[in-house]
Amino acid sequence: MEEQDKEKKPTNPENKGLSSYAKYSGIAFQMIAIIVITAWGGIKLDELAGNRNPVFTIILSLLGVFAAIYFAIKDFIKFK
Repeated sequence: MEEQDKEKKPTNPENKGLSSYAKYSGIAFQMIAIIVITAWGGIKLDELAGNRNPVFTIILSLLGVFAAIYFAIKDFIKFK
């Protein structure tokens, strides 16, 4: 029974590196998505409000950056 478990879980160092790469690239894409969505939302709110200065774009972009950092740190701690 133990031999079958060893066959199912190969301990290949390349697989560990690819797994880490996949986790961290996923975090990066998540951060990009959060920032892009909040910046886009700020642009749309500025258009709807008719603002000459991009107030909502700046505020939501900064909030998106902070949210992305928060989620990245939370995920990074969970992966360790």
